Amino acid sequence: MKKHFYVLIISLFALACKKNNTTDIHPIDVNINVAYNLEASGYKLPLNKVNIKITNISTKSKQELKVSEDGTLVIPQLSPGSYDIDASATLTAEEYTTITSIPTDKDVVFNASIKNKIIPVGFNETISLKLVAGSVSDWVIKQIYYAGSDKVNGALFRDQFIEFYNNSDKVLYADSLYFAETVGLVSKTSANTYNILKSTNQMDWSKALDMPSSVDANNDYIYARALLMIPGTGKQYPVQPGKSIVVAQTALNHKSPFTGRDGKPISVLNPSLTIDLSTADFEAYYAPFLTKPLASDIDNPDVPNLTVLSYFGNDMIFDNPGRYSYALIKVDGTQNPKNWPMYPYPTKATPSSTATRYYQIPVKYVIDAVEISPAEAEDRIPKKYGAGLDAGFTYVPLGSYTSQSVIRKTEKTVNGRIVLKDTNNSTEDFTYLNIANPRGFK
Repeated sequence: MKKHFYVLIISLFALACKKNNTTDIHPIDVNINVAYNLEASGYKLPLNKVNIKITNISTKSKQELKVSEDGTLVIPQLSPGSYDIDASATLTAEEYTTITSIPTDKDVVFNASIKNKIIPVGFNETISLKLVAGSVSDWVIKQIYYAGSDKVNGALFRDQFIEFYNNSDKVLYADSLYFAETVGLVSKTSANTYNILKSTNQMDWSKALDMPSSVDANNDYIYARALLMIPGTGKQYPVQPGKSIVVAQTALNHKSPFTGRDGKPISVLNPSLTIDLSTADFEAYYAPFLTKPLASDIDNPDVPNLTVLSYFGNDMIFDNPGRYSYALIKVDGTQNPKNWPMYPYPTKATPSSTATRYYQIPVKYVIDAVEISPAEAEDRIPKKYGAGLDAGFTYVPLGSYTSQSVIRKTEKTVNGRIVLKDTNNSTEDFTYLNIANPRGFK
């Protein structure tokens, strides 16, 4: 009887503690302050055009609200937790030109974001967001198939591709388009190895060996472990409005068996898990650079090869968990990207003379960028791109080796031409396909 009495007392005590803990967690009114990054501009842009989206990372619940004319907003009764906060505003070309007297024929998009903001019990600070302008490009990254297909029944990583889209109403030429797989911290523990920028928790490239002190290494540049170019004479590869170009790791039909470089057959057990890339527009071919190329790196003579400025690994193999990001680059006649400087990671220890170096790419030549992130919130890594390039990120929900791809959303159709969504925030602009589909739409 005494034993049962003690159990009852302990149970009642635990219940009381639980009740007291839950009643202490009160919803919070969170104050937001928004401003445009317009130092010494002489003009003001309308703050009541700014939209705020706040997303609970754990529950995925979202709220969307408008900012007042003075740039303030109170988000009422927010539960304590971790949140993504995104701010965006779009001014039409006419609105922007009227206000600023700066001529433009494209809409101007402004973005700001704070990712994984912890709002604890008793939170009382004002969250400030500074909106940064980003241009809307004629070229956009449309689809990235980085996850690959099943390791046993599919094609592993050899069916990966990236797709670029002419989002304009005029013919564009793919000649001399560059794209890069960009680098940064890829794990939380690796932060112990590198110099870290406190404001972003990302690598502090200003501390890289031989980095000039006269440049803004963290804000004016991104860094690439792979930099590739579409070849051409200038107008050799026209792309019609509303059409795309597919760049394959290996331009073959991965649903069907083929013979590898070693003379052995390569096939998949379940062709429905992979794709046909035999009609890709370009392919990566790394075999000439390697002493031991992959058996699957077959050169399709009917598909032009990319020009490789720098590469990582044994083929154009994208990171399956989604820890690297992608940028599309177009330079003017003053630039020769092959001559851009290269720097090693900003390690705390002095890097060796043989340490890998990464191309430093000026942000002003980036015409589109897509931040990729691991699927699970607990696996997230610090963002590599600022809000001027990509205020958000995207991912495939099922993760590695699932046949899923990220794909830009359709915004509208104009005279039969599909216009894709482009707000410089991949969280808003992208969704996913359960099976990657070159030249497909969603």
